[in-house]
Amino acid sequence: MTQTIAIVVWSLGMILWWIIRIPHQRRARKQAVKSHRKSMAERAALAAAAVGLVVVPLIHIFTGAFRFADYPFQPLLAWTGAILLVLFLWLFRESHRHLGRNWSITLEIREEHKLVTEGLYRYVRHPMYAAFWLWALAQSLLFANWVAGISGLIGVGILYFSRVGKEEAMMRANFGQEYDDYCRTTGRVIPKI
Repeated sequence: MTQTIAIVVWSLGMILWWIIRIPHQRRARKQAVKSHRKSMAERAALAAAAVGLVVVPLIHIFTGAFRFADYPFQPLLAWTGAILLVLFLWLFRESHRHLGRNWSITLEIREEHKLVTEGLYRYVRHPMYAAFWLWALAQSLLFANWVAGISGLIGVGILYFSRVGKEEAMMRANFGQEYDDYCRTTGRVIPKI
């Protein structure tokens, strides 16, 4: 693998991510919302993830603005990144499939919202966040550049750490003891042993 092929792999991953997301985003707009926790902080966290996972790498690809942070390309790291990118896409698709109509890009509870505990959700409460961590890690291995590579980890970190606690509080408020019981048997993004 070369750096050019690694960038093509990353680009294809980004395109496939969007293809997976589009139908769910369209359907989510049509679903009635019971309650939400939208805020400027929420929007900023989503923007940070987008900047780190998409904008910074695209700036690097098209302008070379971060060339000063290049390091020698390592094919083994890039192959590992490609494998993680495939795992990310699978986990991302499956997360959407299991959530179905309960999914939302922001912190929302839908009318007739159900607590999903089947499929991937039997093992972890937030497989979609786990998927985004895989994407960010894959990006860091596919780009032989400290800025473009690490930006995804920073963006996902901002999103995850600013949001997951609020999301769990919202779920706890909506589902009560059922959610507490569910939390006892599952990890946030890594399965409990």
